[in-house]
Amino acid sequence: GAAEGIQPNRQVVFIVMVFLSQAHPAPIRYSVLEESESGSFIAHLTKDLGLGIGELADRSARIVSDDDKQRLQLDHQTGDLLWREKPDREELCGPTEPCILPFQLLLENPVQFFQAELELTDINDHSPEFPDREMLLKIPESVQPGAVFPLKTAQDLDIGNNTVQRYAISPNSHFHVVTHNRGDGRKFPELVLDKAVDREEQPELSLILSALDGGAPPRSGTTAVRIEVVDINDNAPEFLQSLYEVQIPENSPLNTLVAAVSARDLDAGTYGNVAYALFQGDEVTQPFVIDELTGEIRLKRALDFEETQKYTVEITATDGGGLSGKCTVAIEVEDVNDNAPELTMSTLASSTPENSPETVVAVFSVSDPDSGDNGRMVCSIQDDLPFLLKPTFKNFYTLVTERPLDREERAEYNITISVSDLGTPRRHTQHNLTVRVADVNDNAPAFSQPAYTLRVRENNSPALHIGTVRATDADAGANAQLTYSLLPPSDPHLPLASLVAINPDTGQLFALRALDYEALRAFDFQVRAADRGAPALSSQARVRVLVADANDHAPVVLYPPPNASAPCTELLPRAADVAVALALGTSMCRGSGPKK
Repeated sequence: GAAEGIQPNRQVVFIVMVFLSQAHPAPIRYSVLEESESGSFIAHLTKDLGLGIGELADRSARIVSDDDKQRLQLDHQTGDLLWREKPDREELCGPTEPCILPFQLLLENPVQFFQAELELTDINDHSPEFPDREMLLKIPESVQPGAVFPLKTAQDLDIGNNTVQRYAISPNSHFHVVTHNRGDGRKFPELVLDKAVDREEQPELSLILSALDGGAPPRSGTTAVRIEVVDINDNAPEFLQSLYEVQIPENSPLNTLVAAVSARDLDAGTYGNVAYALFQGDEVTQPFVIDELTGEIRLKRALDFEETQKYTVEITATDGGGLSGKCTVAIEVEDVNDNAPELTMSTLASSTPENSPETVVAVFSVSDPDSGDNGRMVCSIQDDLPFLLKPTFKNFYTLVTERPLDREERAEYNITISVSDLGTPRRHTQHNLTVRVADVNDNAPAFSQPAYTLRVRENNSPALHIGTVRATDADAGANAQLTYSLLPPSDPHLPLASLVAINPDTGQLFALRALDYEALRAFDFQVRAADRGAPALSSQARVRVLVADANDHAPVVLYPPPNASAPCTELLPRAADVAVALALGTSMCRGSGPKK
């Protein structure tokens, strides 16, 4: 939420570092204030990236973020990058500084990447808060001026100058507060005794401790400090080490021993008994618990390296007289390979045309939140496929064809993209996709034979089916749908259009009229089969039709003419055989004509 009485400056500050994935290693970085309203302007990407007007829409530009959250929106018409929702730096980055939100601009046709970063600038929208409404200090009356007493620190979710900068104590004659810097940059207060306290004179003091941040105007939080003056206890507990450094794997089970601290007190009796406690014992932020008697620190909540890599835990040892000492335990969380790689598909083509050179089939990214070798990944596909994986930038890959594909050879490919990290043991992820090869009209129809011979008896009935020509096409869809037709005859005198017709869909041939063997004994023509591709391909075959004779004519006497009245007279040689002469004479009289 916005700070009370503060109107956040919505102006965008540009830090221009142009990045083109193929040429420049540094991304564009935009610095914007948190809590910007939804729909507010961030940047003009078309201008910053040197793109043409309308190019974002023409190339299907989209914003891709590492965590796949849609916090940004892109206006394809204006090229403006806008907030989709109000950003809260504390929610997105917590204490991490700077708060960087990387994203990529993905363009298609051709595929091109631009990497950019949003740096969220903190505004002072949180006030410091102490863990308790009141803290109790027990101070022996024998403590001399100059003694220092640790106080609990206030928490402020803001960062930088907007977090806690100093502490102040309400006016009094005995104490003042000093603000110190911790190793991680945070401030902590210590109460310094200016004037000795006297239990008999004033057994208890009540003060107000204030924490102020560096915002303009500053925000503050307060807590009550109640001081009880106790009898003499002149030795405070001292830890054997002021700093303990330990490592613990992130997959450690609950109640695992993290470290054991130890402090000693030279006093005797109650004043020498030491009780251990977490100095900042916030149950929400600290996943540890300490045994107040033994000083053993154990795990009470599961650790996650990807969420927090280091913890700084402060331990106090307090004796029975109220004196205390403090030490710091630096706990480093060790990464284990507990996350499998993840694959996010950005672009996937529904089909890939055959005969095309290197074609982009898919664009995807891989991620693994682990660190070191546990977060390093390798991608692969099957070796027996005509495809290649090409790394582009960061963890983006493109799946491309290795060579032109042939749909007639194989119409579909099942590809498994395997992603594995280099951790021990290695973790794997697989993504299956199907690539369909789109047909191109690259095959002409082929007849079942180059020439056909058809036989039909004369005097046939009209529209008689006399035969069929058949062709096939290896292509698919409209590229394989055939149309049959007759080609003009080579003999201009042959009336082919009145003799034969062909069914354009089936290739069946029909005689349009009765054929006459005595008029036309045979004829040839060409048929064509054409597909419906663009452009269309075709082939031809020769058809020969043979007309078979039918006994459709009676014998005709040519000599003597049927209407002649003269007798049949023939001359025979004198030496002719009687039987021969009779037979020859009979034949001549029946119309065979005279023999000379």
